[in-house]
Amino acid sequence: MKLTVIIALALFIPFSGIAQSGAAYINAIKNYQKKYVAGHEVVSGSNKKYFRFYNADENFKVKCRFERSNDTAVVRMKTSGKTIPQKDFMRYGKITFTIHDTSLTLTVYQSKDLLHNPQYSRYLFIPFTDLTTGDETYGSGRYIDIFSYDIKNNMVEIDFNKAYNPYCAYSADYNCPIPPRENYLRVAIRAGEKSFAKATSH
Repeated sequence: MKLTVIIALALFIPFSGIAQSGAAYINAIKNYQKKYVAGHEVVSGSNKKYFRFYNADENFKVKCRFERSNDTAVVRMKTSGKTIPQKDFMRYGKITFTIHDTSLTLTVYQSKDLLHNPQYSRYLFIPFTDLTTGDETYGSGRYIDIFSYDIKNNMVEIDFNKAYNPYCAYSADYNCPIPPRENYLRVAIRAGEKSFAKATSH
């Protein structure tokens, strides 16, 4: 009997630790979402109730291999606006990772306009679309932000649970970059922000 109890405890402890770790991660994402909604610069007041998110899923927090780009060509990324129809970016590099046993690649961009701004010179931009785009998530795609110092030993962690909508998802007054074709993911990224549950204001 004692031996059975000892074995049961030995099996329970690691699984209990995993469960606690998973619960802590879920709570961390919930807190992140609350702060995101509370501090949003475009959506205010009672409209905040229209934010929607997928449930936190740690499977969408992925470790990526990073490869620096030698491409110096300017990428003129189209925007959703009319006043500024395109914005200039540089290809900073590529990240490769796996989701649902599928190997995927995204290009990481650096804004040409922000490159010489001390506050944002290390800011990197990852716009993307996936199989949820235009259905469960915003029709023009979503964004993830990282900084160059997040990349260490050619590795970087990307958390799609923090993927967010561009401002154009809430108002047509903005000129938001549209993810290039090279950043289309052929899987459903059911993580992060869903489409806004209220029509875009014009």
